[in-house]
Amino acid sequence: MLDNGYNAGQIDPNWFDVMRPSKLPSFTDEFGRNGNWFAGARQSRLGFKATIPAGKHVVKAVVDFDFFGVGIDAGQTTIRLRHAYGEYGKFLGGQAESTFMDLDVFPNILDYWGPNGMVFFRNTQLRYTPWSTEYSNAMISLERPGASADGGNYADRIELKNVRPRFRWPDVAGHLRLGNKRGHVQFSGIVRDMKWDDLLPNDPLNLDGGAVGWGAHVSSNINIHKDVVRLSAVYGRGVENYMNDAPIDVGIRNNFSNPVTPILGIALPVFATVSFLDHTWSDKFSSSIGYSYLKITNTDGELKTAFKRGQYGIANLLYYPVKPVLMGAEFQWGRRSDFTNGFKYNDYKIQVSFKYSFSFTLERH
Repeated sequence: MLDNGYNAGQIDPNWFDVMRPSKLPSFTDEFGRNGNWFAGARQSRLGFKATIPAGKHVVKAVVDFDFFGVGIDAGQTTIRLRHAYGEYGKFLGGQAESTFMDLDVFPNILDYWGPNGMVFFRNTQLRYTPWSTEYSNAMISLERPGASADGGNYADRIELKNVRPRFRWPDVAGHLRLGNKRGHVQFSGIVRDMKWDDLLPNDPLNLDGGAVGWGAHVSSNINIHKDVVRLSAVYGRGVENYMNDAPIDVGIRNNFSNPVTPILGIALPVFATVSFLDHTWSDKFSSSIGYSYLKITNTDGELKTAFKRGQYGIANLLYYPVKPVLMGAEFQWGRRSDFTNGFKYNDYKIQVSFKYSFSFTLERH
């Protein structure tokens, strides 16, 4: 897959080929001057699926990866694992979409990252599906814990540099999906335990702490003839790393009246929505249009430039000349609003992409 186009604004260079409101500038010309052409093949991916009959069930294994570097490889074209799991009967183990997530909310768009307000996180997990039909299911999972933290105004203090996170239990997630040919509605929830320990010896301050993170998520697809309406809304505290584009789970709250514990860690509230329409014009053409929104309730210890609100909008026209080939053009808009300094930034991009898909099957006799 080839992505290229023109960014009329600017974005963190590590995210040059996607639209992420949290990576837009937090002050004027943070990433240079406006106007950049971009091109990349990082959406290209390769995968393998295997199935083996085993009694009444089938053992299924999936491994696939793309080339979109994240984490320490952010901005690079490098191998990135997407899925790596095995499935037998009602059990799944490995890396797959979180049970808190509804993958069917993701619209038919060219932007790799997708709506900022969507729950989107592939996580290592053990998952159990006690009930499943063609359109409905119930799932529960024990997922790898983790969280991100923002030291805000105090990030460079030695006391905070010696605070370490600790996760005593796995994140527990589950969902109930009810559906039919006309679509589905899914109710999802998650709860997580977060601790942090002050390891500085002979420290007069006590920065030990903890918080319970939780989230509630409702999502839906509505099928109208050949069109699909994709909707979701989520609210929670300390579940930002399960969101598609939210910066931190825990922020700092001032507590200066207590000389031993002058600051507190707070699980940050987050609210987000997604609303998209995928429209089919014909066998050769389709479009997607929609909007997404995410808001963080910040704490008084965070920087004035901390991310507070992100907005995301897309409209496209896609062309399928033959079944394995896709080409299209897409208009993308993103808006970032900072915490208290009043700074807002709008970014506008045009992306043109070309994709060729292929697959083949090997059988053992």
